[in-house]
Amino acid sequence: MASSAASALRQGVKQVKPILSTNKEDARRRVLNLYKAWYRQIPYVVMEYDVPITVQMGRDKIRAEFEKNRHVTDMRNIDLLVIKGQMDLVETKEIWKQKHHIMTFFKESQKPRPSDFLSKFYDGHEN
Repeated sequence: MASSAASALRQGVKQVKPILSTNKEDARRRVLNLYKAWYRQIPYVVMEYDVPITVQMGRDKIRAEFEKNRHVTDMRNIDLLVIKGQMDLVETKEIWKQKHHIMTFFKESQKPRPSDFLSKFYDGHEN
């Protein structure tokens, strides 16, 4: 019984295929190419969207976003993140986004919602 479960597990693991990358070097190359594409696109984003940030601020934010996902080691997850990043780049490049979409990306964080009654009352929250 245990050997049949082990063989089924091995066969299940064999069936998982990579999305794009076949090895770690290929995944790394895709990530670096996406980073370079975003890095080159930032001056045009600042100019086209007329956002109140500098090119250096945009490049720093892009670097921070890539660094945020540095811990991801699974190639399928890396490929998925690269695909999402490429789609986001195309949407930004083709000006399918609006200015507030770009500025939301640069918002550091939202302040936490109040938890006690008086804080909610002073902030105007109903629930």
